[in-house]
Amino acid sequence: MSDFVIVTSCAPTLAGMKTGSLFTAPYTSRKAMEAEIGQMNRIMEPKGIRMVSMRYNEKRVLIYMYRPEQLKRDLEDEEARRILRESGYADLREGVCVRTLRGKFAAEDAFPHEIGLFLGYPSEDVRGYIENGGNGSKYIGYWKVYGNVIKAKEIFAKYKKCTKTYYNQWTAGRSISELAVAM
Repeated sequence: MSDFVIVTSCAPTLAGMKTGSLFTAPYTSRKAMEAEIGQMNRIMEPKGIRMVSMRYNEKRVLIYMYRPEQLKRDLEDEEARRILRESGYADLREGVCVRTLRGKFAAEDAFPHEIGLFLGYPSEDVRGYIENGGNGSKYIGYWKVYGNVIKAKEIFAKYKKCTKTYYNQWTAGRSISELAVAM
């Protein structure tokens, strides 16, 4: 898996600003990719970061990088819990929710709409997306905004600045492990 893709797709997660990120990576062997993810987890778990494969297709794997403790806190939000229950999540513990999400990715071609909750998006925006079928948002940035546009724009600007900073630090020689903030 490419460090470039990790830095450019996951910088806010590495920095502890965002609960999770998704990215794709090419693979030739599923066994080798799972070993690579396992190696990354050994490096990143002391920093409070975990990676899990979500879906394999013929040539690429979708990988979820996240901060389990942040996800646990995010899923304590009552609206997030309602959305998950409505989406078929029986057990709302963080690890079980990630396994349920992984199962949904394996069973469906589309992205499960509740994915935003796993990425740190506001539950009001996830709800808005679900109820409106992705239409009628007030603003589009890292996600479709149905709630507080001003706050979302501030977050988007922080994510953009973080990604630029992390990219510059990575090109200057810092490793993914060095860029990851321990939390």
